[in-house]
Amino acid sequence: MTDKKIPHRLYLPEEQMPKQWFNLRSAMPEQPDPLLAPDTLRPLEEKDLYPIFCQELAHQEMDGATAYVDIPEPVQEVYRMYRPSPLIRAYSLERALGTPAKIYYKFEGNNTSGSHKLNSAVAQAYYAKKQGLTGVTTETGAGQWGTALSEACSYFGLSCDVYMVKCSYEQKPFRKAVMQVFDGRVTASPSRATTVGRKILEQTPDTTGSLGCAISEAVEAAVTSGGAKRYVLGSVLNQVLLHQSIIGLETQLAMEQLGEYPDIVVGCAGGGSNLGGLIAPFMADKLQGKNNPRIVAVEPASCPSLTRGKYAYDFCDTGRVTPLARMYTLGSSFIPAANHAGGLRYHGMSPILSKLYHEGYMEAVAYEQSKVFEAAVLFAKQETILPAPESAHAIRGAIDEALKCRESGEEKTILFGLTGTGYFDMTAYESFLAGTMTDYMPTDEELQKGFDSLPDIPQNQGL
Repeated sequence: MTDKKIPHRLYLPEEQMPKQWFNLRSAMPEQPDPLLAPDTLRPLEEKDLYPIFCQELAHQEMDGATAYVDIPEPVQEVYRMYRPSPLIRAYSLERALGTPAKIYYKFEGNNTSGSHKLNSAVAQAYYAKKQGLTGVTTETGAGQWGTALSEACSYFGLSCDVYMVKCSYEQKPFRKAVMQVFDGRVTASPSRATTVGRKILEQTPDTTGSLGCAISEAVEAAVTSGGAKRYVLGSVLNQVLLHQSIIGLETQLAMEQLGEYPDIVVGCAGGGSNLGGLIAPFMADKLQGKNNPRIVAVEPASCPSLTRGKYAYDFCDTGRVTPLARMYTLGSSFIPAANHAGGLRYHGMSPILSKLYHEGYMEAVAYEQSKVFEAAVLFAKQETILPAPESAHAIRGAIDEALKCRESGEEKTILFGLTGTGYFDMTAYESFLAGTMTDYMPTDEELQKGFDSLPDIPQNQGL
């Protein structure tokens, strides 16, 4: 029977939308290892990032001490168009699974970009405009980030150059079309428009591309713009997790109003933006001894940075022009299989999340894509939302946790993040429904090629 004390959906009133972002690093016992300069391998200072990032974003990137950062009013104004986002109790899914567990999900797909990415895109576009820049450059994999950034740049009157991973560019033409609606200029990566793109194509002319390739091109386009543009990134970086913390803050407040607290928090993991944003306040509780939720990162078996990667310093891009970060990585030369249908394609993981995982504060699991789409279809039938393939990884993880509760009889509270909708991913859904979807997991030998490319610095010795 439906628990009538708890609604299916809880929308916080607009006035309860958080007015500050939460910096998870402020609660960590130890800070993530510093970024290193690609030429000297020395720790970077904030000013070293100014040629690449907006100055305020560079400050947020390096600030590990400030717990709460005010959200500028122009950013709040845009947020209020689609936030607070709903917290939903998955009653129908619970019944279908026959589980005593209570399942909640935070839905971030109720905006034109179709995902949580707009939370950081709006902030980064605002800071670029405030600094007097004419535009920004970026990369995108499945397309959610490129869409969100194009939307945000259009709102603030900035140009937006998007380098889109070639296989996604070809598989998802309608994502490209939406970016173009918002005046985004979309280029398949690697391309011949940049020096690094031409070099990659000379070495591997048939490459399907990767986020690492696209990052290299976007960074080059920014630093050769004569100071008119800066590079922005939709995941991995500390600044992005800061902006995405609004997801977790809203979720925590909504669950408090319901008298609930999650025993298990599940999020999909590619570069870490959604996962880091969702878990931020709950991880802080765990670190500070206030509560002890299990936190589970779910990643694709075809790009298993946490479950099979190395904790090492690595370049954040394939062209090796960006700073080095210490993170779980498959090597900057790693390119996921082209038949991997969703996003979550990045070769590394957020330095914040990597450190937390390395120190045992969170878990990780990897799934083949057919199991992910099986969960996505079940969820769609029960909850009436067609999930993005990225989100479906979290759904798969939450379902498996709920099934464990069915076996044990435990009435645990499970929370997961539904990052967005899958309406631009119908080719993948068709493949799954037709039974032609294939699963691919890189062999140890294939992964070793990426590990062999890790930079030769002391912290990486003995891996």
